[in-house]
Amino acid sequence: MSPAPVKQAARDAVRILPPAEGYERWASSYDATPNPLLALEERELVPLLPPVARKRVLDLCCGTGRWLRILAAHLPALLVGVDASAAMLGIANRGFRRLVRADCLELPFADGSFDFVICSFAVGHLAELGRFARECTRILKPNGDLFVTDLHPDAYARGWRTGFRDSQGAAEIRTVSHPWRDSVRLFSSIGLGCAAMHEFRFGDAERKIFFQAGKNGLFSQAGRIPAVLLGRFWRIN
Repeated sequence: MSPAPVKQAARDAVRILPPAEGYERWASSYDATPNPLLALEERELVPLLPPVARKRVLDLCCGTGRWLRILAAHLPALLVGVDASAAMLGIANRGFRRLVRADCLELPFADGSFDFVICSFAVGHLAELGRFARECTRILKPNGDLFVTDLHPDAYARGWRTGFRDSQGAAEIRTVSHPWRDSVRLFSSIGLGCAAMHEFRFGDAERKIFFQAGKNGLFSQAGRIPAVLLGRFWRIN
């Protein structure tokens, strides 16, 4: 799951959908249009991935399987994708078989099941961030790694939202913004240490995507603020 910016001025004409409905509707066209936020996240995050060869890996809120495809190339011993959307999993299922439909706040895995968990552009849809953190702590092995990305709070404050357009019109998927300092304190209280927080900004690598979408003028404006926030955590004990 991931966001695409929606201009604040156009939001009055946009229907706001709950996440379950929004992603079911978006799934069939989700991979059709290049998304600069996804490109930026991949460009910056891939070099930061911990070694996952022969490790047990979970892609939490895996959507159509973008990170599953990336992680599979690193040869983990086990690679599992979880998502609440049947439509999204239907797309991911074309390349992967170990997929589970489940709520990320109530995961069907034993304690200490995974060495590495990634959750990409999903926590902005969660009001109960504490429940999410507790589940991640529970399923991680001691010293296991958790990577969480989301739309940067600065971008959210300027009106960027998770949105798409299809034959039914423009839609926005309901999101909330979690102040990152508060999130770090919350995660720490639940047993997740923070190794680092990273802010990613658009660069020349993403300029082509803006240009192809006819939004070259928007690139300069968007590049002035951090677009993606990555939190790197580990299970303390």
